[in-house]
Amino acid sequence: MEITKLLADEAILAEMGRRVARRRLDLSVTQADVAEQAGVSKRTVERIESGASAQMSSFIRVLRVLDLLPGLEQMIPEAGPSPMALLRRKGKKRRRASKRRSSEQTGKAWSWDDDP
Repeated sequence: MEITKLLADEAILAEMGRRVARRRLDLSVTQADVAEQAGVSKRTVERIESGASAQMSSFIRVLRVLDLLPGLEQMIPEAGPSPMALLRRKGKKRRRASKRRSSEQTGKAWSWDDDP
């Protein structure tokens, strides 16, 4: 099943659980072994594989044991600034997000020309 934004959260969790279980079975490792190596309970591994909610840190530990952590890099790649943004900031790192300003906030009505 392809994971898309149209799927419900429960369906995505269930698919991720199926994929984790498939990887574990491909490696011929028991849930108890994964739990022991990950430092979590066997019940936590069962919950992840069944698609139930689990703590992110537990999920990461299980992924590490199953050698699936590199997939996180592809799933959520590190975002970098565009070349134009780098030029505007002159090498300084951005520290805050800013709100978009509407014409009402600036006190001026928007127009095509600069004449008042």
